[in-house]
Amino acid sequence: MAQPLPPVPRASVEAYRAAIAKAIAEGCDADDLTLRLTMRDESGLRRDRAVGVDEISFVGGEMRFHGVKVVSGGVQVSILDRGTANAAS
Repeated sequence: MAQPLPPVPRASVEAYRAAIAKAIAEGCDADDLTLRLTMRDESGLRRDRAVGVDEISFVGGEMRFHGVKVVSGGVQVSILDRGTANAAS
């Protein structure tokens, strides 16, 4: 009989906030950052009641969280891409 897969770890809104704040504190510009989320994490971010209306925006067909562009899908684990060869979560 097949064994169930272990649950996929999900990043939290607090982790996204902290990663963005850390990157900006280290000199990164929010426009250079991309929050690459799994489709599940992106959906969770949209629906999370802990996310304030001032933290998230949907303008011109683009989603932004704390001024950082959000891209959904194409990753197995959500990460903050700093636009360099090294991405930090």
